[in-house]
Formats: sequence, C-alpha cells, structure tokens
Amino acid sequence: MLKIGVFGAWRGNSYINLFKQDEDIEIVAICDRNIDSLIENKADFENTYLCADFDDFLTEGIKRGMNAVFLANFFNEHAPYAIKAMNAGLDVISECTAAATLAQCVELVECVEKTGRKYILAENYPFMTQNLLMEKIISEGTLGSLLYAEGEYNHSGSTEELMRLTPGEYHWRAWLPRTYYVTHALGPIMYMTKSMPLYVSARAAHSDLLYQIKEKRHNYDGAGIMFCEMDNGMIARFTGCTAMASDYSRYRVAGDLASVEWGGYINEGKVRKFYFDHTKPENEEQVSLLNADLSELGEEGEKAKKAGHGGGDYWIVRNMKKCFIDGEDAYFDVYKAAAMSAVAILGWRSCLNHGENFKIPDFRNKEDRDTVRNDNLTPFPDENGNGATLPCALPFEE
Repeated sequence: MLKIGVFGAWRGNSYINLFKQDEDIEIVAICDRNIDSLIENKADFENTYLCADFDDFLTEGIKRGMNAVFLANFFNEHAPYAIKAMNAGLDVISECTAAATLAQCVELVECVEKTGRKYILAENYPFMTQNLLMEKIISEGTLGSLLYAEGEYNHSGSTEELMRLTPGEYHWRAWLPRTYYVTHALGPIMYMTKSMPLYVSARAAHSDLLYQIKEKRHNYDGAGIMFCEMDNGMIARFTGCTAMASDYSRYRVAGDLASVEWGGYINEGKVRKFYFDHTKPENEEQVSLLNADLSELGEEGEKAKKAGHGGGDYWIVRNMKKCFIDGEDAYFDVYKAAAMSAVAILGWRSCLNHGENFKIPDFRNKEDRDTVRNDNLTPFPDENGNGATLPCALPFEE
C-alpha cells in the first residue's frame, strides 16, 4: 500500500481525485496554505490529515505511515521541499519541474544519491495517447536514423485569466521566463526518442499583448524557442510555455526514412506517418493517419481514457506505483529531471545572450556537477521581492 501525502491541493487536485479512486493508494495527508478554502468538504477526507504547514505535514504524515510525497506546490519551489522530504525518509514525485537553479539541480541529485530514496518527475505529456503511439512507432525503427524532432507547447489566455492565475506581486507566474516551463515540450521528445540534451541555444520573442500588463506580469515575452543537440545525434527544436496564437500543441519526429507527427486538432487528433516514395516499404502507404486507441491496452487503457491530459495523468499514477511499490526504475528519474531543468535555465541565459550555446551538465558526473554547484542565478524574487538575480524578460524599449 502506498501511503501518500500531497503538498499543494490546487495544482494537485486532479491527482488527489485519481489517488482516491486507487485501491493501492491511501492519501494520509494534504498540505496547502489555503487548505480550508481548497478542501471545503472535509467529510471526503475524514481519515486524511489536513494542514497548512509543511513541517507539520511531514511530522504528522510520517506518524500515520506516510511513505511518499506528491509535490504540487509553486513551480519554482519543488527542489527544497523534495530534499526535505527525502531527508525525512520519504520517496518523492514532483509535478511540473525539478529545480529553479543549477545549484538546486546538484542538491537534488546528491540528495537522491545520499538517501537512496526514489524520485520521479511527474511529467505527463509524454504519456498522452498520441505521444504513446508515436513512441511505439519510433521504437519499431521504421523511421531510420533519427535526425530531427519538434515539441511545441501552447498555453495562452486572456489578460483577465492571466491575472487571476497570478495572485500577488511576487507570485512565480509573474516572473517565469519563457524557456522555464519546458517539460511539456522537451519531455515527450526525450521519451519518444530515448535521448538526452547535450547543448542548448535559444531565442525569445517579445509580445505587445503581454506587455500591456507588464506592471503585474513582468514576463512579457510571448515565446521562447530552444534548440538542442541530443545524445543520439539528433537535433531538436522545442518551446517553453508559449503564448503564440495557436490552439494546440504539436510534436514531430523525422528520420531519414520516415516521419511521424501530430498536433491537436490537425487530422482530427490522429498521428500522421509519412514515407518518401523511395523509402516506402511495399506494405505501407506513403501517408497514413493512425488512430491512437487506448482500448487496445485493455483495462488500463479504459482507465486512462477517464484521466486528464489525454490519459497522461493515469500513466503518471501507474508509473509511480510501479516505482514506489514494485521497485521499478522510473523513466523520468532525478538525472533526466535535472537535465530538463538545466535546459530551461541555460536556455534562458542563451536568450539573454543572443543565442549563445550552453553545455548541459551531465548530473551523473560529479565533475560536471561541480561546475554549477554554486550557481544560484534566478529570475524569481522571494515573497518580499528580494533575491532575483536575472531579468525575466528580454529588454524592450517602447
């Protein structure tokens, strides 16, 4: 039995609902500074400890047998709480992103190595139904040598919605550079192609629309585009969280024989596979539109259909159980999580330096870790407005 505690009831709500439906999981504690407003129906959680303080959450949760923590707190604050939880003897699954600085990446990796606790990044986009189909096709080798991949994550909103999601002058959403929210674009590429980023260069583009609310949301760039050399010889182009006028996200992987891609409403959500005429096998069409059908996966597929993010949330819970209960290694372990955070962090520095190329540290290697061990540069101020050492948007003159 997995006895889990959830830190962050607002972002964690969809997973709380999935945990409640799973016979292998018991929610023993939930912590949020606004716990009373977020958990209104206390009767639904009569056996769950509800609190607003993280230390209290750990102490009481452990008394109740808590053996793992799901982190759904503020975007830029995951690493310190993950480290505190692992030092208390708990396994950790971290939603969103692993670390906000390179120094935190090092601390997180070394905490996992020191404590022996299990750590998973709960990145759900690789497990969306269409992305799972793309991964299956790529793994069959029919694309030939992988040459190029794209990942594009679009999530904009009206100025009213953006302000509603930014409660407070120093809330993280007001200071988040465009490259930092990278996991939904890069994560699927890494998973589908089984590759790791080696170098990153990036550019950002200004948005006049977002600039109108610059006094409240200071990150007024509309797009951050990153370009990576991957360890399988492939090159990849991907975004952070963009505010471009596009109603869907998209993914594409191209080899020297064929390519696969899908994007939101294009082709009614089907995966498109393309061959050159001279590379097409006799039993294949030159262009195929493929249904990503979860029912082929039996009972698990039926369960995934009911979960959020195209079934991705179900597979996160399933993979968490495989790791924490059955002892299997997680695909998005602490090393991959740290690498993605480093791409986001160094991608932003590249934007600030006109596309300068940066090497991604290999966090398995102590010598690489030592090069960034004391690198605490950050665009995020603390709750009092202090501590930011980088701008969160490109300079712009009206």
